[in-house]
Formats: sequence, C-alpha cells, structure tokens
Amino acid sequence: MYTVAEAARHLGLPRATLRSWVYGRNYRAGGKSRFSRGIIRRPDSSDERLSFTNLVEAHVLRALRVKHDVSMPLVRKALKYAETELGISRILISEKLRAAPGEMFLKEYGRLLSLTVSGQVAMEEMLRQYLARVARDVDGAPLRLYPFISPEVEDRRVISIDPRIAYGRPSIPSKGVSTAILAERANAGEEIKDLAAYYGLAIEDVKEAVIYEGSRTPPVLYEGSRAA
Repeated sequence: MYTVAEAARHLGLPRATLRSWVYGRNYRAGGKSRFSRGIIRRPDSSDERLSFTNLVEAHVLRALRVKHDVSMPLVRKALKYAETELGISRILISEKLRAAPGEMFLKEYGRLLSLTVSGQVAMEEMLRQYLARVARDVDGAPLRLYPFISPEVEDRRVISIDPRIAYGRPSIPSKGVSTAILAERANAGEEIKDLAAYYGLAIEDVKEAVIYEGSRTPPVLYEGSRAA
C-alpha cells in the first residue's frame, strides 16, 4: 500500500495531480464552482492508501496525460466507452488493452481526440511503451512495474516495483535492495564501486538506482481544469 506522496514520487508525478486523480478536485468554470470526480478507485474507500494496482493505473494514466496531453474529460469518455461498449471495467490495468479489444479502444480514442493518422500511431506506440513495462502473472494481473529511470539513461529495466520485494518500494529485484538505500549510502559519501561489491551488484546497476532516486522531479502539467 502506498500513500499518494509515495506513489507520486515513484512515478515522477506531481503529488497534487495524483491526488486529484484519486480523490477528485474542485475547480471553477464559467463562474461556477464544479467538482471533478477521481478516476482511480482505491480498493478500500476507508483507507487513503493506494494499492499496487492503483500504482499501475496511474502509470498508464500518466502516459495519456503527461506524454500525450489528453484532457481528463476525454479520458473519462474513453474509459466509459471501454466499459459500456467493450465490457472492460478497468482498461488501464487490463491486458486486453494490448489485444484486439485494445485496438478497438485505441481507434475510438483516436476518433474522440480527432487525431490525425500520424498522431494516432504516435499515441499507440507511446502507450505500448508504457504497457510493456508492466509484467503480469498467468491470469494477466499486474505483477511488477518497471518505472522509467531518466530520459538521459539507456533503460536496462534493472529497477522495478514489485509488492513482493522490498515492501513494494522501487528496488533491484535480483538482490531485493531498495533504490532509496543505495542512493542514501551514495549521498553519504560511499563509492559506487564499494556499494556494488557490498550488495553483489554490477556498478551500472547501482548507478541506475542512484540516478532513478535523483531524477524523481515531477513533470509540470497545465494549470486549470486540464491539469486534473
């Protein structure tokens, strides 16, 4: 289970943005006060924390909002289409998003967004990149998430978020050591090569962990109703 602050940091999202996706937010439009409902449903409404599945939903939603600047009204419209027309209630975490029904969803999404052919192809490719970072079990349920490290770093998928390892914190799963511990020790003055030797890791693995922890500066979204 993750607090909003923890989940936002792991995904590189502004905390206020993720909070609005979960709890909704008030905003003004046309001189009137309005409320935008949350789009991510927690497993227990009495518990403010998010589940690992919620984390995956936010990961995919981030692709739509941050990478493709899709407004929340259109996100809601597309998700409603997936539920009513395709019978998929939580398509953001469904493996069917990559299968045939997913293709129907993406085509309809492109129509809703009035995308050109090139724009739709770009969106589909970007979504595939995000979906490919979710490992699933034999039943198709999300099992492990490989967060993006940094735009400047070649992605080797060394770091993952797995609820079974390191209490669900970002870690190097082969050794079960959290990235936060590696970064903390490196920031305290320990040499990267010494940390690699101590934990039995490759030097490049430790470097990626330190870069990941140091690159958790969230992207800036637009202000106003589009930012939610």
